[in-house]
Amino acid sequence: MMSSSIGSEHGVLGSDLDEIKGVLNNAHEHLYAVIKDERIRIKQGLEWTQLPYQDKKLIKEIKTLGSQIRNKYENVMFLGIGGSYLGLKAAQDAFCPPYYNEFSSLRKDKPRIYFEGNNLDPDTLSVLLKQLNPKKTFVVVISKSGETTETKAVFMAIEKWLKNVIGKNYAKQVIAITDPESGSLRKKVNKQQLVSKLFFRNLPLLKGVGGRFSEFNMGLLHLAVIGVDIDEVLKGAGEMAERCASCEILKNPAYLYAALHYILYKKKEKSIAVMMPFSETLKSTADWYVQLLAESLGKKYARKIQVSGGLETWQMDLDKIVNVGRTPVSCRGTNDLHSIQQNNIEGRNDKVVTFIKVEKFKNEIKVPVGDEIISGRKFSELIALAQEATVWALAQEARPSCTITLPEVSPYYWGGLLFFLQMATAFEGELLGVNAFDQPGVEGYKNYMYYKLGKTGISADISENIKKHPLVKDNKFIL
Repeated sequence: MMSSSIGSEHGVLGSDLDEIKGVLNNAHEHLYAVIKDERIRIKQGLEWTQLPYQDKKLIKEIKTLGSQIRNKYENVMFLGIGGSYLGLKAAQDAFCPPYYNEFSSLRKDKPRIYFEGNNLDPDTLSVLLKQLNPKKTFVVVISKSGETTETKAVFMAIEKWLKNVIGKNYAKQVIAITDPESGSLRKKVNKQQLVSKLFFRNLPLLKGVGGRFSEFNMGLLHLAVIGVDIDEVLKGAGEMAERCASCEILKNPAYLYAALHYILYKKKEKSIAVMMPFSETLKSTADWYVQLLAESLGKKYARKIQVSGGLETWQMDLDKIVNVGRTPVSCRGTNDLHSIQQNNIEGRNDKVVTFIKVEKFKNEIKVPVGDEIISGRKFSELIALAQEATVWALAQEARPSCTITLPEVSPYYWGGLLFFLQMATAFEGELLGVNAFDQPGVEGYKNYMYYKLGKTGISADISENIKKHPLVKDNKFIL
């Protein structure tokens, strides 16, 4: 990413960092002032910074619950969308062997894992419900409000599927991870709990923890079910949090990552962020990062901070349209070296590629000995060389890249990786002057759907806006 590697036109100069030293210091001071104040931290959505230090008693309860589910059921369905899906899928692919669901020898008596509630495509759910036995299937529904259309629709269909075979006791096979106090799913939980404490057991989505920052909250039960060491995940996140607390840019990996990308975005017009792990098991982690970056930093309005009684309130500054945010793209090496890499190398020079390199894989294969140049080589050696070659090829074309190195894909290092990316995103939000913890742009399609479905309670302003601005299609362009 530096000018010493790719030249001053497209690379970062040492003077570029010096120029924004004051901006970096101010961003750090504000971010950590918020993190230290519990009231502001929860109100503005930074409680995720405290997740590595959760109550040991709660962690033990989650482990016990996960063990009970794992030992009793053949299938577990996790229902959720956004962070409530992407974080779980990232963990599933990182820690479970490839083809986990297909081979019982890989599962070692653990249940098959399925993810639903993240789409409204009828083909996927209908196939799954026809193949699974309701009596042998446990369901975990994850939704803060219970009103997200995708998850709600799928859960309603699955509830009926369970009831038709099991009857009212189906509720013993459901856990809800939801808001501890409010929302339609919480009301359902409370009603079922009055019937039996074994109906709709539940875990809290903690206040001040947004979906895309919630893997170390709502994702813990999934980790427990698949047998991952939760303590190691949180230890890795916690030790990374300590590294990312330093105010010194060259000692704080998250700050340095954010600052370099900020400079390349603002000064060099590098608006596309390509995340390319050289590990098949980390492709879903790259997908998780796409949501993290896009929802956090893709903002129309600047942030306006108001202070009253020592308590900060963040609002959209409607007088300051900024339309900022880098566009994330996920891919993986080496497969996508034969697709997106062509554009990375010869397309518009508007991208920064982040590689994730794994030093030690769980398994190893050698190419059989023969007359080929790859004969006798380890696959791990070849994939490392391919990653190095890709960095070199980008540098020859003055294309910026950086590499995150994981000694191995383990709970400890994966936990650290996620916290690092979360803190880097939060810090970049401070540099851009936007609220990295809301997502007002997501509400547009929801409001339109609610309006068309006839949902009550939609504000008059939203309804009137939809009426005044119908979709317009010019028939001459419909072929």
